[in-house]
Amino acid sequence: MSIVIERVETASPALAEFLVAHHAEMEHTAPAESRHALVFERLLAPGVRLFAGHLDGRPVSTGALAAVEDEHEEIKSMRTDPALRGRGLGRTMLGFLLTDAEARGIRRISLETGSADFFAPARALYHAVGFRECGPFGGYTTDPYSTFMTLDLPPRP
Repeated sequence: MSIVIERVETASPALAEFLVAHHAEMEHTAPAESRHALVFERLLAPGVRLFAGHLDGRPVSTGALAAVEDEHEEIKSMRTDPALRGRGLGRTMLGFLLTDAEARGIRRISLETGSADFFAPARALYHAVGFRECGPFGGYTTDPYSTFMTLDLPPRP
């Protein structure tokens, strides 16, 4: 299964629907104030790089990088189509995001994901590529519904 990943700079109905489903899927995982996924419009804002993976012309995965501070970005809105989970699409998107960040001189990537069992596969994926748990970063505060993780990227040659 080979997906095509491209940067998204304008909205499409199919991608908007895919991301609305992302929010709906997480409604049961935490109270509203503890869900931190960005709405579609904020994913297209300056300082955020949104990417979508397409298979046969339809979105099947998303991921975004949002600026935290100089040389530090956050992974936002990682999602894989539920019908295609477990096939490596999330790992492919994550690798793409890390390569994009590293090529631009980003030195640290952090993320917030849920602490519920629903997010266990995501946490396992992040651990598998070297992310480690950390405290809140950026504007986050300690929250029992959140797990914070970070990864130091190698310096650019």
